[in-house]
Amino acid sequence: MKLAVVGGGSTYTPELVDGIARLTGNIKVSELVLVDPDQSRLSVVGPFSARIMARYGHPAQVTWTSDLDAALDGAGAVLIQLRVGGQATRHRDETWPLEFCCIGQETTGAGGFAKALRTVPVVLDVAERVRERAEPDAWIIDFTNPVGIVTRALLDAGHRAVGLCNVAIGYQRGFAALLGVRPEQVDLDHVGLNHLTWERGAFTDGVDRLPELLEAHGEEIAVHTGLPLAVTQAVRAVPSYYLRYYWAHDQVVEEERGHETRAQAVAKIEEQLLAMYADPDLDTKPDLLQHRGGAFYSEAAVALLASLVTDARDRQVVNLRNHGTLPFLADEAVIEVSAIVGADGPVPVEVAPVSPLMSGLIAHVSAYEELAIDAALRGGRDRVAKALLAHPLVGQFDLAGQLADRLLAENASFLPWANR
Repeated sequence: MKLAVVGGGSTYTPELVDGIARLTGNIKVSELVLVDPDQSRLSVVGPFSARIMARYGHPAQVTWTSDLDAALDGAGAVLIQLRVGGQATRHRDETWPLEFCCIGQETTGAGGFAKALRTVPVVLDVAERVRERAEPDAWIIDFTNPVGIVTRALLDAGHRAVGLCNVAIGYQRGFAALLGVRPEQVDLDHVGLNHLTWERGAFTDGVDRLPELLEAHGEEIAVHTGLPLAVTQAVRAVPSYYLRYYWAHDQVVEEERGHETRAQAVAKIEEQLLAMYADPDLDTKPDLLQHRGGAFYSEAAVALLASLVTDARDRQVVNLRNHGTLPFLADEAVIEVSAIVGADGPVPVEVAPVSPLMSGLIAHVSAYEELAIDAALRGGRDRVAKALLAHPLVGQFDLAGQLADRLLAENASFLPWANR
């Protein structure tokens, strides 16, 4: 099988390649092609990726190109991990909303919406090329943020797509280590939307071990949420780190003001990583890559790909259509829950009733996501303002209008309709 990675010049890519080299025993990957418009990055990441594969003795040919069509020709699967505008636009997403006393973040709030507006059209263009050039049954695995919005846009356009995030696998690995069991022995009761999720249970052999985990390791687990242990105790679930943007909004805004943005920190790490990758003797991923983000990304991506290709029908956490799983959402909504994954795609497992504390916020953000996709596809200042008004981190008419005007000014070069 030919596997194409769109955004292959990312400093994430060696993490993915390492996983492919180690874990794709059941997937006969004959060619791994990295595609990216940034030739300078490809010329470093490509050869390093080839050295990683060679070190493991993997027989796949590793190639890299800026020709999207050539990369997609005959591909059996396509992973999309692109970032429109690079870290520079991310830095802007993380800063200008602060001027309005709003969160500056790349996947939620006004900054996350800006990223969605830039990203959805580009990903849909890539997906159309996949439809034209790749194998007819090729799957698209989306790791591009905001994953929930991008995945829904792909599904709405009729593509064979599954969204993937590393939050769930991070918790699974962490809980397994604390319990002293193998990760695959831990099944999560993971519920919500991408970057708006809770772990309500951690099951081994059908027994929920989360209560004992919180009793013995509550403070340690709370560190990974960015919220006090009292929050986890109050909601009787472990929130993802992204809940702090909702439940500690004002505190986070104050923390973000006057501090280095995550984009600035990542840019420095990427500069160091690319220098390391350029060393012709390096053939293993450096420890610094752990600080780039995306922990366990390779394990999650390869596991999902393997299940789709081999019809494994195992349980994984993915982004997929709701189809009645959460009865308070439309069937067309995209949710992030555990699913049984096989050759025909993921099927959500039955989810226990969701408390109003969670369902209210989930429904609120899901409505915003629907409006965000409409704005990304059809443009228009009014659609942008309405989506922002619907977002629980904005929710004020005048503020939504001010944010809309600033968002469009900041992103005019990426949005052809912004000045119309």
